[in-house]
Amino acid sequence: MKVFFKIRGGNKSGYLMSMPYILHFSFFVAFPLIFSFILIFHKWNIITPMEFVGMRNFERLFQDIQFFKSLTNTLLFLVIHIPLQIVAALLIAVLLNQKIKFRGLFRALFFLPVVVSGVVITILWMQLYANETGVLNLVLHKLGFEGIPWINDPAYAMPSIAVMATWKNVGLYVVLFLVGIQNIPKSLYEAAQTDGANEVQKFFYITVPGLNNTMILVVILSTIGGFSLFIEPFVMTAGGPLNSTLSAILYIYNQAFYFGHMGYAATLGFAFAFFVLIVVLIQKKIVEQN
Repeated sequence: MKVFFKIRGGNKSGYLMSMPYILHFSFFVAFPLIFSFILIFHKWNIITPMEFVGMRNFERLFQDIQFFKSLTNTLLFLVIHIPLQIVAALLIAVLLNQKIKFRGLFRALFFLPVVVSGVVITILWMQLYANETGVLNLVLHKLGFEGIPWINDPAYAMPSIAVMATWKNVGLYVVLFLVGIQNIPKSLYEAAQTDGANEVQKFFYITVPGLNNTMILVVILSTIGGFSLFIEPFVMTAGGPLNSTLSAILYIYNQAFYFGHMGYAATLGFAFAFFVLIVVLIQKKIVEQN
């Protein structure tokens, strides 16, 4: 009997210790998720009472050209951003893995943009991309070239945002690749050196295959992060010009807080989450097969 009461007391203590997490999960994860699911079948603008509309939000979704345009824009961003992110992070990680002076300082500098506010980074790059006074166009003028409307032309706007996002996030993936490189056995490089392999051959036949698991993680994290594109177009272009940088998250935000279509925004959110899940699963399978 004493043992039984001790176990029961221990269980109660465990529940008490886990209560902060349970409350946090209940109020900030479970409740918003359940409430959003209820909103799918309702029309609500926060001010007036909810109105049950059944499947009408789904009917509107399948006819919403603008939403599919925002999905296309987001996919375009990913097509540019993910390869650029992987190549840049991998090359920088290889360089920072060498024995160079101030290696720790360089590692910290590359990681610094990751912890800086996204709004601050966006404002900084707005100054770089400015038509007349931007640093990039001033350099082009000095070299005798015409300035480029980086964020004012639909052809350049999304690629420009992709470059900026890569610069901001590359430090995180540099750290991941560095950890992966340092976990590759040095004996493999020594054996390759004995066989007469050069640095390029070591990179493609030892480093890259040895980073397979890290590569899968980087691709998945980059994809999820890319689908979350919001701050950059919100601050820099507001989705323009001509909706060329309107991301899916920004479109959902506009529907909820600009137009007051909370029920429809919830429907878009669930549809978008399902779309992201499918893309990530397909992507993971392809990367693992290769």
